[in-house]
Amino acid sequence: MKLDLILRVSTKLFLPFILMFALYVQFHGDFGPGGGFQAGAMAAAMVFLYSITYGLRAAKKAVPPGIAMKMIPLGVLIFTGVGVVAMFMGGEFLNYSVLLHEGPHGQHIGILLVEIGVFVTVAGTFVSIFYTFAGRGR
Repeated sequence: MKLDLILRVSTKLFLPFILMFALYVQFHGDFGPGGGFQAGAMAAAMVFLYSITYGLRAAKKAVPPGIAMKMIPLGVLIFTGVGVVAMFMGGEFLNYSVLLHEGPHGQHIGILLVEIGVFVTVAGTFVSIFYTFAGRGR
């Protein structure tokens, strides 16, 4: 593993670009293809690549398993929280138009918040599954 200098350097170069593209997909998801699921999968793939290159121990140090496990209910809480807030504001569950004074603006912010919740849940789930299966042989 210590002799893989090209792999280590190229991984360090690619990780910020993978994160930047994941964030682009996340925040462009309400205008075009993409969204929280795809961005969460890309963010988890960053952890996979880091683990393959630097080892499982280093990946667990960068993204601890406890944090990954807490991301799963946090994303669900964000998702359902948007729906509950919409209900308290007089709309139906996940009716985003009541979130702000103008319907289209409320829909935009509602979709963005829901997609962030999906992103957090998907990334946490994929990383947790990866840690579970990658650590079985040890």
